Amino acid sequence: MEDKRILLIDDDELITMSLEMIINAEEGFTVIGKGNSGREGVKLFDELNPDLLLMDIRMADMNGLEAAEEILAKHKDAIILFLTTFSDDEYIVKALKLGVRGYLLKQDYKSLPAALHAAMDGQSVFGGAIVDKLPALMNSAETTEENKFDYESREITEKEYEVIQLVAEGFSNKEIAQKLFLSEGTVRNYLSTILEKLELRDRTQLAIFYLKN
Repeated sequence: MEDKRILLIDDDELITMSLEMIINAEEGFTVIGKGNSGREGVKLFDELNPDLLLMDIRMADMNGLEAAEEILAKHKDAIILFLTTFSDDEYIVKALKLGVRGYLLKQDYKSLPAALHAAMDGQSVFGGAIVDKLPALMNSAETTEENKFDYESREITEKEYEVIQLVAEGFSNKEIAQKLFLSEGTVRNYLSTILEKLELRDRTQLAIFYLKN
């Protein structure tokens, strides 16, 4: 099986070199390109078409959020992970709205290999400090009668709504299956149906949809 091709974008050359060593040492991954700005990230993504983009947020020229938005506009299935020092609520919410695959903090670099594998397996990955913030971010979202989404209009069943809530709280398919006494295959089927009904792309978009509605 061919290695997954990783593109690194960070404005700190020392960090980029360190990340390259960590990733290349992990079986199944190879760094195929490096850049130091969001603008360069957009350019290199178009040229190299990597399997996964690992990118910082605060950078000169174009920040990571802007770069991710431009990349996802052209490559809707792009797998993007943010690796940053900053856990600002605004950044996290923006990242979720964009539909990136994950948001990790650089101090959690030891968990990076596992996060890469999870992301390539279709999971959304968040660092521990980010996961701790998600419930508060969801609770802070306004849910007045005027902006509350009518799930019944999309024929969302009670069980599907329970799945949506658990996805938004960061639980994996296996954990959701255990909580709802279902098989993982049934949970996957529920997710596929939910995404189709709500016209969403993946579980990250589903989580932010729930947060907003």
